[in-house]
Amino acid sequence: MKKKIAVIGSGFSGMSAASYLAKAGNEVHVFEKHSGPGGRARQFSTDQGFVFDMGPSWYWMPDIIENFFADFGYTGNDFFKLISLSPQFEIIFSDQKIEVPKDLSELISVFEGMEKGAGKQLQKFMHDAKFKYTVGMQNFVNKPCHNWKEFISPQLIKSALKLNLLTDFRSYVSKYFKSDKLRTIMEFPVIFLGASPKAIPALYSLMNYGGYALGTHYPMGGFYQLVLAMKLVAEKLGATFHFNHTVESINVEKGKVTSLKINGECSDFDFVIASSDYHHTETLLPIAFRNYDESYWGKKTFAPSSLIYYLGINEKLPNLKHHTLFFENQLDEHIDCIYEEKMWPENPLFYVCCPSKTDKSVAPRGKENLFLLMPLAISINDEEFIREKYLSKMLLRIEKHTGVKDIRSKIEYKKSYCVSDFISDYNAYGGNAYGLANTLGQTAVLKPKIRNKKLNNLFYAGQLTVPGPGVPPSIISGKVVANQIINSKF
Repeated sequence: MKKKIAVIGSGFSGMSAASYLAKAGNEVHVFEKHSGPGGRARQFSTDQGFVFDMGPSWYWMPDIIENFFADFGYTGNDFFKLISLSPQFEIIFSDQKIEVPKDLSELISVFEGMEKGAGKQLQKFMHDAKFKYTVGMQNFVNKPCHNWKEFISPQLIKSALKLNLLTDFRSYVSKYFKSDKLRTIMEFPVIFLGASPKAIPALYSLMNYGGYALGTHYPMGGFYQLVLAMKLVAEKLGATFHFNHTVESINVEKGKVTSLKINGECSDFDFVIASSDYHHTETLLPIAFRNYDESYWGKKTFAPSSLIYYLGINEKLPNLKHHTLFFENQLDEHIDCIYEEKMWPENPLFYVCCPSKTDKSVAPRGKENLFLLMPLAISINDEEFIREKYLSKMLLRIEKHTGVKDIRSKIEYKKSYCVSDFISDYNAYGGNAYGLANTLGQTAVLKPKIRNKKLNNLFYAGQLTVPGPGVPPSIISGKVVANQIINSKF
């Protein structure tokens, strides 16, 4: 039976859910407060000719993204040109620069050159990581996680010990490598999961496989090309997008959602999927119908916020790669500032994306497009003078690396983005940038539920619920929730 369904938000989980629901023959409406799709993955252009992706820039787990397109008879190549970056990225230590090559065989050689025997250890690590990736991405992430019974199967029970669910990631990495630099290289991918390597289950070594083994990619034209492709898929299937439409309340009668108040007017729906911030979505409901109270959210471990700068530079900068990690300082010192001390780091680590090294369309000829990102604690003061202080710190280190003096004087365009912007633009709890951290106590069934406990026609998708933060998991989240509605009996 055809249902009228509202999707709140046009991020990756929202567009994914809309596509699967529309394919099943439903009338699907996507409501987005901004003027275009993508949520955190929006894009903007400047009068000077620069084009900036606002959020995601690491195209990892390409097979998961391809699975989305395949479900509708497409491939990513039908919409954009995807290239494999070589090197994948460069990491800058205080006394050494290390390129992570495109091919795993070359990375094995790099490891061996840094620590005797580390090449073979990397082979073993990746062999186990591939197993976790296969089991995890095929059997774990596609479950709605209503209860633990979903995970009782002969295959999962047989695989349990090899998944290292009860070992923390840092201890796990330390069993393989002695070098602090090699450990940092291996720990870096789980930063995307929003917690210290000491708090992340070793299961997530699957991230190393999804990144280092499957490669780091880039869609020409920017990450936003994936957004446009997913929107087009949903529209071809019949979904309708409504931009500049803010959902102001979720209306309830007789134990079910009946309508949404949007831009001052009410519209009736059979089902609602909220791919918007979970906590914010619940504030749109009467208190009696919320899954969780404020104390629940206050106890959760959130992924970091970020200080981001979008910079247009009026000349080319030598020695920068497409992705460069500035890790000259101690990783744990920065992590403690995020999760323990909740303060601005004295000696920060940060990341630079320079897509103009790969893509001529994102910057005018002879100029450079820079995206600077520094992870931060949520809910901290981010006044402009503090942002500028840290921009100066980052520019000094970029100058040292590139050999270019006084980069600040070469800035043709500048825009900062930080905690308060994540709150105002996305209603992000505490201004988080990546969602809820994938700690052991916040994994699978222990995450916020995808279904409202009191209203059987309200569901939640995105990075604050299963399977977790990141672009591929968000796409999967939309599919999982859509299937709950498609297979519902009410």
